[in-house]
Amino acid sequence: MEASVGNNMEAVRRSKEDRKVIRKQLKASHTLLKHEGISTAPQPTKSLVVANGGLGNGVSREELSAVLNEMGAVETLIMHPHKPYAFVTYRSEESARKAHTHLNGEKLQCGENSVTLYLSYVDSVTCQEEVSVPLPDGLVLVEDFVSPEEEALLRAAVDWSSTNDDVTAQKPLKHRRVKHYGFEFRYDNNNVDKDKPLAAGIPQECLAVLERCVKNKHVDILPDQLTVNQYESGQGIPPHVDTHSAFEDAILSLSLGAKTVMEFRHPDGRLVAVVLPERSLLVMKGESRYLWTHGITPRKFDIMPACDPQSPAHTTPDLSTYSNLTLSKRDTRTSFTFRKIRHEPCGCGENLAAFPSACDSQGAPSAPSPLPPPPSLPCCHADAALLEEEYVHRVYDAIASHFSSTRHSPWPRVCHFLSSLLAGSMLADVGCGNGKYLGVNPEVAAVGCDRSSALVHICAERGFQAFVSDALSVPLRTASCDACISIAVIHHFSTQERRLAAVRELVRLLKPGGRALIYVWAFEQEYNKQRSKYLKDQNKEHPENHSATENTQTGGSQEPHGTSSIHPSRHLEDNYRPVENIDVTDGKLSVHTNRTAFNTQDLLVPWHLKEGKKRAEEEPRDGGKKDKGKEKSQETSGNTCSAYSSSSIAKLDCNPGPSAGFLSDICSGSGPDTSDATHSPDSKPGASGDTTQTSSSALKSESESSPAPVFHRYYHVFQQGELEQLCGQEAGVKVQSSYHDQGNWCVILVKDLSQ
Repeated sequence: MEASVGNNMEAVRRSKEDRKVIRKQLKASHTLLKHEGISTAPQPTKSLVVANGGLGNGVSREELSAVLNEMGAVETLIMHPHKPYAFVTYRSEESARKAHTHLNGEKLQCGENSVTLYLSYVDSVTCQEEVSVPLPDGLVLVEDFVSPEEEALLRAAVDWSSTNDDVTAQKPLKHRRVKHYGFEFRYDNNNVDKDKPLAAGIPQECLAVLERCVKNKHVDILPDQLTVNQYESGQGIPPHVDTHSAFEDAILSLSLGAKTVMEFRHPDGRLVAVVLPERSLLVMKGESRYLWTHGITPRKFDIMPACDPQSPAHTTPDLSTYSNLTLSKRDTRTSFTFRKIRHEPCGCGENLAAFPSACDSQGAPSAPSPLPPPPSLPCCHADAALLEEEYVHRVYDAIASHFSSTRHSPWPRVCHFLSSLLAGSMLADVGCGNGKYLGVNPEVAAVGCDRSSALVHICAERGFQAFVSDALSVPLRTASCDACISIAVIHHFSTQERRLAAVRELVRLLKPGGRALIYVWAFEQEYNKQRSKYLKDQNKEHPENHSATENTQTGGSQEPHGTSSIHPSRHLEDNYRPVENIDVTDGKLSVHTNRTAFNTQDLLVPWHLKEGKKRAEEEPRDGGKKDKGKEKSQETSGNTCSAYSSSSIAKLDCNPGPSAGFLSDICSGSGPDTSDATHSPDSKPGASGDTTQTSSSALKSESESSPAPVFHRYYHVFQQGELEQLCGQEAGVKVQSSYHDQGNWCVILVKDLSQ
């Protein structure tokens, strides 16, 4: 009898689990149709779409192939870059049926992460033609240039245990190890002292390789300077152009120990990603050396072809068109970069075929520029608009790619708000940034807008619907949205009137009964006797290299023992008192000292484009993860670095983002950690193509390793009750609730039904 009852209970349990899997599988099908336009088939076919089985989830081709092949012979497996799904076609419909039956709802372990697979039939799978793109002019890649034996000999020639700076100028950089031979490249002025050769010349072990370079006409004369860099998994180097005045034309870069992806970017925005195999030689001459920036995006995984593609000469695969892709885990890589010291001017000023826009001797400064005076508080609407253009809009366009790389996990309480929306709701994310909230709830129709065209471009790259718009004038119909969110946006408006106008625009978009969630940075970084993570990090190493904007969450709000921090708005309004004795000198805005309490409500917050042991640019990390900073020193040691960052997202960045899993816990994310260490800023050329453009919002400062640009962003930090008081001035809306969440003041507004 007991056995019979037990069997019945087990059958009921299995039945519930089966129904749950079916519900989630159907939900995945709806999500595919809604967000990707992929229609699933009701009847079995040989082809299936595998939700949560894509490169965007951190699933490699090898891991997915292993489980799919257990069900039968696979004919094709298509994995598109950055997508959270894959397509599989079996040789028989019977195998497809077996996969559909046995793999639906199954967990797939991918390294330290796991995903749950949901399979649906599709009528057909189409593959776009795989194409190649030309390499930058003057760029040559020679695979297997050295043998495994030569590789081992070269790596052994570098004694990393030595600390004799006078011999090899070994530098204690924070995110990679570097040695110089022949001449030291100085990071304080991005140049070499040509009259002070190092005691250690180029190692004898390199001579046979260099003589082969001369024999094969990769260079005309033997180099006399070598920089050796060693990168661990997750490390990279910012895009840069090797200093024109320091080195001759040809630059040789030998990759040892592991492969990686190097990205070349033209001033006109073209991006070419080049896979550098282990033991390969990269030769940069002409335009590829003098005009295109080159860099390595810091991440732990690269997306690359699963097998060597047969590309025509002088081309490289355009990975956006490839389906035979996989994830490649990075390993320790050592680069040997050989150059010839230049003793004559580079000729960029006289030669029409040269590249003066990227030349340090033609306007690209190698030393830090004097700091411009800080701006004043605006006294009228026109002044406010100018201040925000210079110290908000231009900065975020400049740092967009880097900024996006620091925005991974949606904040938990924002997730809770979004998850509470009914299926089919219309959501507007005003100031959406890189779109990390647009994919949180796949059951709603989400659209985002941002003042930064560069961030909107990143949203598009990630498959989200977004457009460029000012938060004060959003081109959506009145009363068209069930919900709006404004996360870390309104504190960038520099007058009370403009902040109120931003709230008014959110209310205009809402339907009667619609809700809006607003987050702003709090003046009170210590609340209820608990310090925000922003302040908690102040005693850690190099606190001067941190600044804050919207404080990212660590898994919940600051309230002790899980208690709620929601208050009646009247209570908070009564507590609101303007800050007295604010720190403003002669009407000038002060620059905030990072990781310290605020002493003024209107201030400039630095964003450093240098590397440090912890991230040197911004506020507490998403999800509490301690993403680390950046070093400005370059792999090739000589560089011309921009004060502006690129507006384009790196095409090969496999950060899963908010679409990491269709049905996974999106707040926690999934997939490989692709941004654990450095976050590389991309160079953004100016209007004239000059890669050294600066503005008063991008101030140069000097780190211990190299000069680095520093951007300053305007903020108005809100006192307790101020946000509620601001929203209370708008008719037709009420504050439903308010709370303090990790250094932010937050409100949920509800529009009156009568409106």
